[in-house]
Amino acid sequence: MILVNRVRRFSAALVASAVLAAAAPAFAEDISDAHLKAAREAVAAIKATDFYDGILPQAAAALKEQMIQKNPDLQEIITSTVDDTALKLAGRRADLEKEAALAYARVFSADDLNAIATFYNSPTGKKLLQDGPIVTREVAKAADIWQRGIARDLAEQAATALEVVLKEKGLIPQQPVQEPAAPATDAAPAN
Repeated sequence: MILVNRVRRFSAALVASAVLAAAAPAFAEDISDAHLKAAREAVAAIKATDFYDGILPQAAAALKEQMIQKNPDLQEIITSTVDDTALKLAGRRADLEKEAALAYARVFSADDLNAIATFYNSPTGKKLLQDGPIVTREVAKAADIWQRGIARDLAEQAATALEVVLKEKGLIPQQPVQEPAAPATDAAPAN
């Protein structure tokens, strides 16, 4: 009974969220069907929403874990029920695609979106999507090395320049020039 009540509360929270989202002002009225179609194609080409593919499976796994932890004797029933429910909700993935398309359509013109889709559907665009993260990681490594080097050089050069300025202003004494040490002789003393 406790489990059923928790599921009902969770469901009620989801419904309330959906109602609030639907009550938000709709900006889609300003966007033509052709513009929205171009936005959808661009979103698909750049895989803008692929990052979010794990949300439903992660939510289902977390819910199963939470429910099973409280009712370990119902593990099989909980697992199958949550999995079935998650599969029924999978169709709502299209809602995210639509919202992403609307977001892109608000920022980019239909021509821009068509150009984006054309580029990212080209071999070069696909390669950029595939290998871009590798390049980004390598650039981040190079930037890290560069950052350490520039910070080291800045510290060394600024310290040297500061020492010169402080000596010129008489704030630190000038170091007397040391005369070179007399060369050591290898000859043994005469007896």
